[in-house]
Amino acid sequence: MVRTASTMLPLGTSIPDFQLPDCDGQTVSLADFSNSKALLVIFMCNHCPFVKHVAEQLRLLSDEYMAKGVGVVGISSNDAANYPEDSPAAMKQEKADRGYSFAYLYDEDQSVAMRFHAACTPDFFLFAPESQAGDMKLAYRGQLDSSRPKTDIPVTGVDLRAAIDAVLAGDWPSEKQTPSIGCNIKWKQGNEPEYFNPQGTA
Repeated sequence: MVRTASTMLPLGTSIPDFQLPDCDGQTVSLADFSNSKALLVIFMCNHCPFVKHVAEQLRLLSDEYMAKGVGVVGISSNDAANYPEDSPAAMKQEKADRGYSFAYLYDEDQSVAMRFHAACTPDFFLFAPESQAGDMKLAYRGQLDSSRPKTDIPVTGVDLRAAIDAVLAGDWPSEKQTPSIGCNIKWKQGNEPEYFNPQGTA
């Protein structure tokens, strides 16, 4: 495993378009979230210890904020041929086992991850409309909180929660944001994007 940080895509970036199958075989697209107060996109997977460490908080946080009108979607872009634990069938089982209520999508050709400049799992991108009629812009791209596997720091989601709360209050989160850290996205051979910059061994 390669310890990798979020690329910290520039704040204010317009949300990239996407249309992907979920693990239940339904197609989900950006247009499905047109009425959302904000949209949280989580690049994640099944087998990553960093995702496993925060999985229960992902369930709690997503349930809480979806009830408040925030759209949430999980996306796995890992190479399932080499990492069968991250196959769509395994994703479906993971969603059921974890109790995730958000759509869990599979980015087979990894093009959506590239458009978002996603690099690690988990990697969080929170988009919010600039105005009622405006396109969604990137408001937060940072860590869930400071907890990591093998630390005593509790998993609370405090950083991401503060960002979502700010958006729901009509504000923009502080620009001082700490990158998420996790396993690198498992790119297909020859598919590693130019922005991929692993930090070392996890």
